Amino acid sequence: MPRSAARVALVTCRPRPEISVDRDLPGLVAESRAAGAVADAVHWDDPDVDWAEYDLALIRSTWDYSWRAAEFMAWAERCAKLTRLANPVEVVRWNTDKRYLGDLAAAGVPVVPTRYIASGEPVDLPGDHEYVVKPTSGAGARFAARYTPAERATAERQLARMHSEGFTAMVQPYVKGIDVTGERALQFFGGRFLHASRKGAVLAPGTPYDEKKVAHPRLEAWTPTPDELAVAERALAAVPGSPELLYARVDLVDGADGGPCVMELELVEPNLFLHVHTASVPAVVEAVLTAAR
Repeated sequence: MPRSAARVALVTCRPRPEISVDRDLPGLVAESRAAGAVADAVHWDDPDVDWAEYDLALIRSTWDYSWRAAEFMAWAERCAKLTRLANPVEVVRWNTDKRYLGDLAAAGVPVVPTRYIASGEPVDLPGDHEYVVKPTSGAGARFAARYTPAERATAERQLARMHSEGFTAMVQPYVKGIDVTGERALQFFGGRFLHASRKGAVLAPGTPYDEKKVAHPRLEAWTPTPDELAVAERALAAVPGSPELLYARVDLVDGADGGPCVMELELVEPNLFLHVHTASVPAVVEAVLTAAR
């Protein structure tokens, strides 16, 4: 194939039992090749990959990064010096630490209220409502659990475990609306709204924090409301530096006031749910190849 063809690395991670399989990756590789590109699925930590050989390194399913956050960030910095990295490395750096929710809140974006507890800080847990404890660096609901005030001792053990492994914890009220209206994921690609999905609640009462969860239960296609689209667009507009984003996923739930608020803003390795939205594949491939060229 001539060198003029766009060369794209679809970046993933090595298989391991605790990591979900990227169901969309084989199709994206095949469709990109069918569109005339050189497209390879490559592991981010493969020392034999020459990233300079690619026009674009598209982070897709590096779903082990939270185990190796410093190593992953160092790779992103190196890769960005050799080729175009999507999303940009400054976005990756900001978005891999969920303390970005504080930045969004400061910009006036409605978010799930969040407090942070680092190692050595006082353990201040709610005594009058259900809450969630999870790490500021995580994926697939890893190290996430739901507690009642009566379960404080178990929550403290989780905090101790997380702190011993170098994680900062985040504490959020359990948003009860998720049990009724679910969590909505609005996907954007190439600067445009692509599609949306809805899933059920992930954290069941009593599920241990170190048990593997089903990250996207009862996933289905969803048509977002005007309010949901508006909140998602506000969140994207609040990303520091207003960078050019090739892709984004905004996860929304209904807050205490009944309106949509941001649960997470996924700008690094969001699942695109293309197996649910097969009609979106051509638009994704077109945007990827345009970015590569």
